[in-house]
Amino acid sequence: MKRYEALAAEVADSIRRRVLKPGDRLPSVRQASAARGVSPSTVFQAYYLLEARGLVESRPRSGYYVTRAAAAQPPEPEQASRPDGESRRVDVSDLVFEVMQAAMARELVPFGSAFPSPLLFPLDRLGRALAATAPHIDPWSTVDDLTPGNAELRRQIALRYLLGGMQVDADGLVVTNGALEALNLAIGVVTAPGDAVLVESPCFYATLQILQRRNLRAIEVPTHPREGIDLDAVAAAIARHAPKACWVMSTFQNPLGASMPAERKRALVELLGRHGIPLIEDDVYAELYFGSERPVPAKAFDRDGLVMHCSSFSKCLAPGHRIGWVAGGRFAGRIARHKLTTTLNTNVPSQLAIAHYLQRGGFDRHLRRLRKALAAQQAQCLAAVARHFPRGTRVTRPAGGYFLWLELPGGADALAVQREAAARGISVAPGPVFSASRGFGHCLRLNCGHPLDARAQEALATLGRLAAAFV
Repeated sequence: MKRYEALAAEVADSIRRRVLKPGDRLPSVRQASAARGVSPSTVFQAYYLLEARGLVESRPRSGYYVTRAAAAQPPEPEQASRPDGESRRVDVSDLVFEVMQAAMARELVPFGSAFPSPLLFPLDRLGRALAATAPHIDPWSTVDDLTPGNAELRRQIALRYLLGGMQVDADGLVVTNGALEALNLAIGVVTAPGDAVLVESPCFYATLQILQRRNLRAIEVPTHPREGIDLDAVAAAIARHAPKACWVMSTFQNPLGASMPAERKRALVELLGRHGIPLIEDDVYAELYFGSERPVPAKAFDRDGLVMHCSSFSKCLAPGHRIGWVAGGRFAGRIARHKLTTTLNTNVPSQLAIAHYLQRGGFDRHLRRLRKALAAQQAQCLAAVARHFPRGTRVTRPAGGYFLWLELPGGADALAVQREAAARGISVAPGPVFSASRGFGHCLRLNCGHPLDARAQEALATLGRLAAAFV
């Protein structure tokens, strides 16, 4: 945990324990810097993070104050999940299809969606980029860039890595049809049917669907709502099951929103490296951080080429264009050959349009607006959950992304809540779709990537009433 994150966590804890009450003024940046022996920049970053989480607000020429909504926020989940550690076949697709089918219609309130609002993205600029590049496509580019992808786009992606302090060779990148294809390719080159794969618990349901389709076995590993996958449990699972791969979302994990601190990412890479186990890192939300620094991926600590880093522009820039990539490390050549025999190529006009957009600048300006909007929407959702959900509800407070994970009290039935909500025009994702063992029956994932207008506010109130009815 960085110094500013530790300071922010300490202040947040003081607010939750009501040592700091609504309306109280926080120490000035100068006072906090001197008292704690940290730089003013560290204090600013901590206060910015608290502001993004809706716990404090800045008043011009006055300082930072605890918000009224802060005291009402429900507590966070306290412990990691505790799956049984067995290696098991995966059978979730029917349940996922049933739940997702009830979340796809535009007229539904989209708390169950996996996507943020498309209105948050610069689709007009992307359209102009497409119009500018499509008429001038070099006919030979369909051959030259056949499998690895457009050279300029790969160069621009490599530059994004460089901005984050990482050296990734553009020749080691393969452009894919979204992150989902990148992940499919990565798991496909290191496993065979019947192999076991370490996964987080809970984990994104698409991960489980891919394992099921490939006839792979899942070993669910406890995952902490703030710090990510349990490293001791990973070591124990390796000793017991000899898995062929490990698949994690190390930053703003879906559904928990958990982010592993950098030192834990390093430890995970080193642990897997000692056993020669490839790490598939799903990192599609990394650009959506609320603090001042982009979290480093586990790939940053890869010295042996065992980490396959998969990402996409779908969640941060261009939904619908389906442009993703994988930095494949030592597996890059095998991934390219595997793609050659499956989808062959990725949409050329979309590759050119995104490369053109990135060349012209403006991506980081867009990201700053997007992060600000997502942070504000998260704060509004947290306040609404505090108002409407039953006493005893716990909810995560991710430092980025757009998901909240709710633990409902008592014997709440998340699947029953989901079905009743769907009948009322509200989608929500119930906990069991995120588990190979159908755990988390008392949990819900909420998407706060859409503006919380009056209709959405009323939908949250309805969800709260339904949750109370099924406790």
